[in-house]
Amino acid sequence: MARIRIRRGPPRLHEVWVKGLAAAVVAVLAVVARSELNKRHGLTPHSQVVTWICVMTLLVFGIYGVGRLADALGRYLSVRYHEAAGAVVRLVATGAGYLVVLIAVFEILGVSIGHLIIGFGLAGVVLGIAAQQSLGNLFASLVLLFARPFNVGEHIRIRSGTIGVVDAWVLDIGLTYVTLQTEDGLLKVPNSVVLASGIGKLAMPPNRKP
Repeated sequence: MARIRIRRGPPRLHEVWVKGLAAAVVAVLAVVARSELNKRHGLTPHSQVVTWICVMTLLVFGIYGVGRLADALGRYLSVRYHEAAGAVVRLVATGAGYLVVLIAVFEILGVSIGHLIIGFGLAGVVLGIAAQQSLGNLFASLVLLFARPFNVGEHIRIRSGTIGVVDAWVLDIGLTYVTLQTEDGLLKVPNSVVLASGIGKLAMPPNRKP
């Protein structure tokens, strides 16, 4: 007799929150356990074994927890605001969470946090300079998605020193570009350019759809 396989859909949002928070609690307990052991027994061969067990626990549950929590936050914002808003916040939350896990790992191993902060600061400056335009578009998308000067499907006029005056219909607000439908065809404008422009909503012309 053939078996009927039932495909399960993606986990519900509250399930993702619960899994993420549970994993985060385990990761925090690993850090606390190592700290308490170090206070009571100091540095011994036995404590070294416990240290690496705590590090592995922190990495496994920390990375899993960050992924689940970032996914839950992204899904929540996608439903409440816009899909692109969820994608941006998911990306930022994942990066920040991984950074926290990495710092916690070095703290357990006894690496100087001060030196790490200086190193991360210098790396952040170099990365910020190298990816200034991309990061600017990314954060501009957050402002556009939460401030909502316009929404997808609306007819707007953009006044910018870069692109001039453009009347268009908004097709999509992405991580880096706003996609517009103009009389001359599709136009992708960087989010930072749109954010720095004057924007006004226009009445929808009769018998015209985006």
